[in-house]
Amino acid sequence: MPHTASRYLAEGPRVGIRHFTYEDGAEFTARARESKELHQPWLFPPDSESAYLAYAGRLIEDPTKAGFLVCEKDGDRGAGAIAGFININNIVQGGFRCGALGYGAFAHAAGRGLMREGLDLVVDHAFGPMRLHRLEINAQPLNTASLALARSCGFRLEGFSPKMIWIDGDWRDHERWAITAEMRASG
Repeated sequence: MPHTASRYLAEGPRVGIRHFTYEDGAEFTARARESKELHQPWLFPPDSESAYLAYAGRLIEDPTKAGFLVCEKDGDRGAGAIAGFININNIVQGGFRCGALGYGAFAHAAGRGLMREGLDLVVDHAFGPMRLHRLEINAQPLNTASLALARSCGFRLEGFSPKMIWIDGDWRDHERWAITAEMRASG
């Protein structure tokens, strides 16, 4: 039987991760519109085609960013349906070899463990093929779902930064979580 290449960079039992494409705009923005209640006030993913094209363009073309779609391998919405997204921003090479993670589940996938599986795949990809050493997550203290995901994937709490990131018209406090390649290997 001939081997066929997977469409995913990495796969788990229920999800695969792949890079963003410009062609994902219609599905991504529909999922973002369906998920506004879940995301706000924490997250504001693009919900129009023009906003998606600008957002995806940065993730596709900027070497300091890497965007991953978490896709269900076999779900109610069909194989390959986008369950959420995980981005590595502010990628620094050289002596740092680090990046900052941002992520969001879409409403139909929330609470089903799909993002946990997807984040594990992205972390392994970052520490493997991307050759990063450290990943950080900055989450608002009341965003319990985001903090629970960081904790469940082995990130450790490193500190608190008041007024750290401008979100929804104000500077927001954030907890800083991180994981290193060594922590992952011993985990």
